[in-house]
Amino acid sequence: MEFETFAARAADVEATDADLAVVDRVADLLAAAGGDLAVVARFVQGRVFPAHSETKLDIGPRLCYEALARAASTNVTADDVERRLAETGDVGEVAASLDLGGQAGLGAFASGGDGGALTVVDVYEDLAALAAAAGDGSQDEKVTLLFGLFNRCSGEEARYLARLVLGEMRIGVGEGTVRDAVAAAFDVDVDAVERALQVSNDYGLVAETARDDGEDGLDAMHLEVGRPVQAMLAQAGTVTDALEEWEAAAVETKFDGARVQVHWDGEAVSLYSRNMEDVTAALPELVEFVEANVDAPVILDGEAVAVDDDGSPLPFQEILKRFRRKHDVAAMRDEVRVRLHAFDCLHAAGEDLLAAPFQDRHERLAAVVDDADAVSDLLVTADPDEIAAFEDRALEAGHEGIMLKDPDAAYTPGDRGKHWLKRKPDVETLDLVVTGAEWGEGRRASLFGTFLLAARDEDAGEFETIGKVATGVTDEQLADLTALLEPHVRGEDGQDVDVEPAVVFEVGYEEIQASPTYSSGYALRFPRFVTVREDKAPEAADTIERVERLAGEQG
Repeated sequence: MEFETFAARAADVEATDADLAVVDRVADLLAAAGGDLAVVARFVQGRVFPAHSETKLDIGPRLCYEALARAASTNVTADDVERRLAETGDVGEVAASLDLGGQAGLGAFASGGDGGALTVVDVYEDLAALAAAAGDGSQDEKVTLLFGLFNRCSGEEARYLARLVLGEMRIGVGEGTVRDAVAAAFDVDVDAVERALQVSNDYGLVAETARDDGEDGLDAMHLEVGRPVQAMLAQAGTVTDALEEWEAAAVETKFDGARVQVHWDGEAVSLYSRNMEDVTAALPELVEFVEANVDAPVILDGEAVAVDDDGSPLPFQEILKRFRRKHDVAAMRDEVRVRLHAFDCLHAAGEDLLAAPFQDRHERLAAVVDDADAVSDLLVTADPDEIAAFEDRALEAGHEGIMLKDPDAAYTPGDRGKHWLKRKPDVETLDLVVTGAEWGEGRRASLFGTFLLAARDEDAGEFETIGKVATGVTDEQLADLTALLEPHVRGEDGQDVDVEPAVVFEVGYEEIQASPTYSSGYALRFPRFVTVREDKAPEAADTIERVERLAGEQG
């Protein structure tokens, strides 16, 4: 498929309002993709590689601006691109407005193309080469490759290439849309597509399987040890919520750690974070533990928890010192000890367990892990007093609170449904995305002093503002947060800074109020910074729906 055709169809989808009509147009696009189906199924979501892949473009806004500026045939600088972006708010609109393609020979050479029409595969292969660039000079190489692509683009092609590179496709197509479109395009049951996506975490593979092998092929797809899947998620809830919804609740300790998915094929252990990043090298003691205590090939879900010399849990910030450590792991291992608390079993000895009831999965977990201390304690009860006593023991042991789970529920990767509830006794918090900041004043003039927060609109695939936070942050933390956010700055206007959605803050608050000030329609009363959720991607931040529900529960 020519990239020009993809761009035209993407524009058609973007101009379509009704959800069902969007699904129809995406289905038409998939049906017409031919041999490029796997790539198209990802591109239309703004994704270059499968969700489970460790491969990342690792190209920030500034490098994209430089590539655009170089491809423009007039004297345009990266600063010019950034200024236009501040006016339009859409890098695609800026890219489409530039007079690109003035250096055809150099552009073709830089991108590896032959000067002919740009294809979807051309774009994918060059972006894959860009992602593979590493070491000295890699940033220049990335800009050169991207420049070559932009130099071969028409305005409309550049619009969607720029958005794709920065992960901002903005055409109203999310994972659910592609799932439904695959079912419609290839006449297969949507539930079969959903299940295949859960076990494979690869929209391109599922689309190709649906087209080539139908429902039989989708049903034959299974979990693969070594290929991470999305974690099942919990929402805030109460004991009353759980016992009203289920006959009994399965009660576990809520650990103050970092989510970890354990894959063991009998020869090698792989560990993945909540965002499906490979963290194996950072946690060697967990690798050693699994090798010593698990016999059968498994996929386990659990938490990596930092502990002191007595084995008592340490605060969440301590595990973050280890979780993404790439250097001096041995020294940090001595400084911060880590323990595995497994609470679910997704696969054991060749058998997928996603569809099994939670209580059965926990029994399999206890059977495959030899060390009982590494398996979460489980209480199944309908007695609120028993749950309260369990919670008291968890808190006395230094843990966060308790989890309430439906004993009969399946494991649904990526789902934040009502089958898992988290209950914490302290103030409610929200995980919100930073989309802006303000420079401080006085001694804080060189630091960001205030941060604009946004909740996720699942339907639109965008982030809507809900307030600003400046409380609860020390000067030292401000320096760290400024350094963390500066690579994601898209533009500045006086004191105000526009930040790409990349960093998630956990924020406490006293109350949620209706407010016309912010685009979500809500504002946080007395918000306070709690921590950076380094284990969460923006796509896993709290939704406006949850904000609405919490606001309603305030009465």
